[in-house]
Amino acid sequence: MHLFDGEVPTSEADEYVQIRNLGSSPAEIVGWTLTDIAYGTPSFTFPPTSISVGKSVRLYTNKLHLETGGLSCKRGTSTWNNSNPDEAGLFNDSGTLISQQSYLPSCQRTS
Repeated sequence: MHLFDGEVPTSEADEYVQIRNLGSSPAEIVGWTLTDIAYGTPSFTFPPTSISVGKSVRLYTNKLHLETGGLSCKRGTSTWNNSNPDEAGLFNDSGTLISQQSYLPSCQRTS
């Protein structure tokens, strides 16, 4: 899991989290959640989503990009980089932490 800063001022609509399947079989992530654990909110629950081996999906803050999975929080304000540091947690449908990523204010924008 990696967090990427957006370039849209104030709303950061284009910031996203990229989740890659490093396993040896497709990952079904329906019911999994991505949460800003530094605050406990917001939290996004994944709809039926499958990630092929070696592939990734992106969850955008407030944009919809079908070519990268079509996932969006539909949130009007930024999610990441609201504290020092933000902590994103990816939890499976049983509530087990699968991945955790810090987002420091010094993170570089990535395209």
